[in-house]
Amino acid sequence: MRASDTHSTNKTSSSQKPTSQKPTVQKVMIAGPAGELEVEALWQQGDPQDASTDTVALLCHPNPLDGGTMNNKVVTTMQRFARDEGMHTVRFNFRCTGQSTGEHDYGVGEIEDAMAVLQWVHQQTNATQLWLGGFSFGGYVIAKVAEQMLVTPHIWGLSDMDVVKVVLIAPSVEKNDVSDLTLPTAKTLMIYGDDDHVIPPASMQKFAQDQHIQTHIIHGAGHLFHGFLTEIKDVLDTDARR
Repeated sequence: MRASDTHSTNKTSSSQKPTSQKPTVQKVMIAGPAGELEVEALWQQGDPQDASTDTVALLCHPNPLDGGTMNNKVVTTMQRFARDEGMHTVRFNFRCTGQSTGEHDYGVGEIEDAMAVLQWVHQQTNATQLWLGGFSFGGYVIAKVAEQMLVTPHIWGLSDMDVVKVVLIAPSVEKNDVSDLTLPTAKTLMIYGDDDHVIPPASMQKFAQDQHIQTHIIHGAGHLFHGFLTEIKDVLDTDARR
């Protein structure tokens, strides 16, 4: 995902140095299963088809009924991490959020929203590796997206995309049914705080044990991670270096 840090002693003339463009942000409305969806994409090198960028991050936000949007600070922390790792990044507003139309569907239609965005991403970019991240309600949705990509990618026309990481931050595993969820366990990381009063830490611990997934607990952090965004970034940075 990130260019090698290995340094070469060979000198290269200025005319031979590859040009580097700044990432560009594209804001667009796309067709979704229940209306239009508001999408924000960051393209490395200013080009969604940049040949040197092989990974795209898809990010999902918390419950819009509780004020969650794609601009949530935890989602933004993941987005900045992915950007700095050299990935394209895509975040979007679920139905009935921001400029997205439609009605809230309690985690059912929102999975379809995420898959529709992923299909759009597939049309825009040549990147074939997929980094999935979600927070709270978005953690549940992104887990279901990971399941779709693991079990039935052909149904969505996404068989040539490979999930390389799934990051679930304080996922809503108590208010949503995860009893039969199938995850790529070796590629999944869950992060939560031990002072979470929205999603009980015991529920998340049991979920991790049932799913056999790696977990990192941030001591003192509540559900919204006030004052702990740097710790989230540090966990992601450390995991990326494993």
